[in-house]
Amino acid sequence: MNYIAKPVGSFYKDSACEFVVWAPQREQVSLIINDKTYPLRKDDLGYWSATIKEAGPGTQYKYQLDGDKILPDPASRAQTQGVHGPSSVVDPEFNWNDSDWMGIPLGEMIMYELHVGTFTKEGTFASIIPKLPYLKDLGVNAIELMPVAQFPGSRNWGYDGVYPFAVQDSYGGVKGLKELVNECHRQGIAVVQDVVYNHLGPEGNYLSEYGPYFTDKYKTNWGKAINYDDAWCDGVRSYYWQNALMWLDEFHIDGLRLDAVHAIWDVSSKHFIDELRMKVRQLEQETGRKKVLIAEFDLNNPRYISSPEKGGYGLDGQWVDEFHHALRSLITEDYSGYYEDFGTAKHLAKAFKDSYVYTGEYSKHRKKFFGSYPETNTFDQFVVFSQNHDQVGNRMLGDRLTHNISYEALKLAAAAVILSPYVPMLFMGEEYGEKNPFQYFISHTDKELVELVRKGRKEEFSYFKWEGEVPDPQGEETFKQCILSWNYEKDEKSNTLLSFYKRLISIRKGSRALQNKQRQSLNILFVDDATKVIALQRQSDNERMLLAFNFNKAQQTFNNSEKFKLKKLFDSSSKEWLGPGEITSSDESASIKLNPESVLIFEIQ
Repeated sequence: MNYIAKPVGSFYKDSACEFVVWAPQREQVSLIINDKTYPLRKDDLGYWSATIKEAGPGTQYKYQLDGDKILPDPASRAQTQGVHGPSSVVDPEFNWNDSDWMGIPLGEMIMYELHVGTFTKEGTFASIIPKLPYLKDLGVNAIELMPVAQFPGSRNWGYDGVYPFAVQDSYGGVKGLKELVNECHRQGIAVVQDVVYNHLGPEGNYLSEYGPYFTDKYKTNWGKAINYDDAWCDGVRSYYWQNALMWLDEFHIDGLRLDAVHAIWDVSSKHFIDELRMKVRQLEQETGRKKVLIAEFDLNNPRYISSPEKGGYGLDGQWVDEFHHALRSLITEDYSGYYEDFGTAKHLAKAFKDSYVYTGEYSKHRKKFFGSYPETNTFDQFVVFSQNHDQVGNRMLGDRLTHNISYEALKLAAAAVILSPYVPMLFMGEEYGEKNPFQYFISHTDKELVELVRKGRKEEFSYFKWEGEVPDPQGEETFKQCILSWNYEKDEKSNTLLSFYKRLISIRKGSRALQNKQRQSLNILFVDDATKVIALQRQSDNERMLLAFNFNKAQQTFNNSEKFKLKKLFDSSSKEWLGPGEITSSDESASIKLNPESVLIFEIQ
């Protein structure tokens, strides 16, 4: 027979609530509401269910398994009393007013990653809404929310979530998230939700009590592997497909960022990710709205984003860590840890041209030949950044680029990302040079677990040559100092940097050459490791641009060997941007002078 899964969770409709839970190996499952017990019925696939008339929105409940353990619903929509408390029935009704919203293709996005708890002092969905005009004025048209599934306590990155269907209560819960999405769409901003389908957090994780959600066949860095291909995996796969569709359909979310898909182990004839893509495409057809799927992985394997016709899983795009590594190591001269594989201008030039830096070459860090060339994948399938939650927060002190490089280099890093052929993503606050760190933080209640996390963080940084004390991840002060300061209006450099970002984004949006997604639209005109100069040509049918980057701390010269007739459009070293002053005239044809740590944009006439 075909596997036809039931929707799991609690569903209120027409003055009654249906409760459905998957527990295929249990002999008895009961629903408990206000100390009253209701027996559930089991079907052939292990789904237990009952419909209760007196259970309206706000009703709190738990399940009792085989007359013994009493636990929250693994598909709970709300945990108003925390991860160990009862689950709550939610009201599905919401007054959406985004009927004209059709979504935004990935290639047209200017993305902005934010953490709900530290984006504002209030740390809620509601407090993001007043900032939307600011983001729109910046040029952002898509925000990416770090995970919002219910986690222990009120402080967490979100990757310790243990109720994938429940929206973090301290952020504003179901209603708060829907109100945010509704308002984003009204203002022309898409919402991408970061989801974690490769593991669950340790505290409040009761899934294994209900069924074989985990497998010992594989290992992950974060805990037990999710069971996507072992015995009883059908119910597990359905659980996560339902979760993905819940965000995209019920919450009107425009896309999902799939965390660490390389840790979603599956050797089924049809990979979980492949089937997820099929279900999302079906939803697109039903709703008429674009839904974007972005994978995070560092395998330099285009399989996840290649079309099914070419043996791929057909996702819209992926994060590209190697662009970040090449840029950061070149601009900071930090070659520790995995940065030992990077650090030259040629590495970054290859990232500009080939998306991956390693496309079959030997990796010193991995001690093997690594990667393949994504020749059939267009530029708009790759998301790049100079900073993100991982690359800042997984540094020992959570220090941003603001602490490590000069003001001129901050502008240069911004230009490398925004003027790249890829989809640019900013990390909250970078656009005005936020100085507050973004560190790893938790608020677990299990003291033994807290000590294990503290120990693990210290061991994690032993490979890097970083000095100082590891911030206490459990400490409330660690969390508080990560909240954005929003002080750009009081600081000339911060305010100017913000204007600089706006101008770059405007230039990108206004140039056909800079928006061309085809691989032949970019050529490396010059790259030199000694001078740290990279020159790129970007082109479309009727427009050609020359971008000259100087990553050297000294003045350099780029020879226009092609004898292009050039008209200068932009100079990061201009006094307008608090730079040292322009040294290149508006129309150069031979030798082009480059200020230290600067970028020039020319139109090729």
